[in-house]
Amino acid sequence: MKFEIVIPTGAKRSGGICRVPHICPGLADVGRSAKRTRFSAFGFSVLCVLSSALCAAQTSLPPGTSNPDEPRQQQSIPDPLTEAESAIADQHFPAAANRLDVYLSAHPDSARALFDRGYVADAQKQTANAESWYRKAIAADPKQFESRLALGLILAAKSDLGAREQLDAAVQLEPNPPNPVAKAQADRALARLIRSSDPTGARDALVAALQLTPETPDDTLLAAEIAAAAGNDDLAEQAYRRVLDANPNSSEASAGLAHLYMGEKKYAEAQPLVEAALRRDPDDPALNAQLAAILSAQGKQADALTLLEKLHQLQPHSASVTGMLADAEFQAGNLDKADALFQQLLAAEPSDASLLDARGQILIRQQHYDDALASFHKAAAARPDDIDAWSGIAFADSELHLYADELQALSTRSKFAPDNPTCLFLRATAYDNLHQTQAAADYYHRFLTAAQGKFPDQEWQAKHRLTALGK
Repeated sequence: MKFEIVIPTGAKRSGGICRVPHICPGLADVGRSAKRTRFSAFGFSVLCVLSSALCAAQTSLPPGTSNPDEPRQQQSIPDPLTEAESAIADQHFPAAANRLDVYLSAHPDSARALFDRGYVADAQKQTANAESWYRKAIAADPKQFESRLALGLILAAKSDLGAREQLDAAVQLEPNPPNPVAKAQADRALARLIRSSDPTGARDALVAALQLTPETPDDTLLAAEIAAAAGNDDLAEQAYRRVLDANPNSSEASAGLAHLYMGEKKYAEAQPLVEAALRRDPDDPALNAQLAAILSAQGKQADALTLLEKLHQLQPHSASVTGMLADAEFQAGNLDKADALFQQLLAAEPSDASLLDARGQILIRQQHYDDALASFHKAAAARPDDIDAWSGIAFADSELHLYADELQALSTRSKFAPDNPTCLFLRATAYDNLHQTQAAADYYHRFLTAAQGKFPDQEWQAKHRLTALGK
């Protein structure tokens, strides 16, 4: 999939997003992984539209007049709600909460008051309560833009799958009163959320945002991430370079460009980018992990291991860091250290098939075949189509001389993936040990055809056995 995101180069850059005195916790930054996603700009702009909405709501019509399109129950705003919104504007959140609770006791279905209550909870970092109030506001008025966006950002911050539903709904609605900045920020929020899973949809959302408000440096970075996710590496590189030209200290752009280079195996070009970013932020876990991957790919296992050990000390409870260190210890041949780390991970996730497979491989290397077999069987039980588990079971069965079980494991594996040369060789030796001569000879021949000189020891053995079998 190829596409271009057209960002108006002649437009004035916007750094003047409307501000209010606080940032709702649910709308604040969301930590990035390797590509460092952030929602901070969304938080500011959402608060902008909320503040605007409150101000508009407090503006009374001239005495003796009414809006014929407005329901009678909304023509006269009761004092408690007006006072609550005044308290919100003054950042007197406990007082606002008390007044809103009084108002809601008499008007439990007021979407506006429910939203205000969520806003107050958000401002006081009561994220769970804010989420509950926003949901109630949406139930009262499914077309309320502000609650949809606020809830979507809270859910996005905790990687909740419901975030997309809310943001999809928000971009179809209009702020009240109309506010192009807030509308554009809803589009940007959606674009960031789906930039990896749906790059085409993310592109469309970003373009919609740019039709409403000028380009920002964050837009250029987002365009790069979307292009990279879509496989358009040339466009992504251009966008990352534009960000770095404007801000050489952008760690996000450095990490993104380095990720592109790593995919192209240009490790010598990726390494200085990451190292420069680490000089600015030496304890950043994502950057340290990225450098460790670069070093490992270049065969610098000792350097990668040292870096991961440092990272593990900084984040001893991070499962991703522990997993990377465990893999590095395994690759370095430090099997006991690797096994201890995988056991630590399995204590928290005892049914994780990938972890069980990894530990099974360590136990195979240590020649603890019974324990390896148990680990692989747990992995297969957790994920029946796990071909690595079935391969491990077959190999452990072979070492334990359980040849019938070995063949059964290989047959199960073949339901999910075709036999590779290793599987063909295991089948051949299993049949050979079971004295099923014809089947053994057949699979030895299949193995030799598939091996093509890549398994010299096993190929010598297969030819020797064929001679012995007279086949």
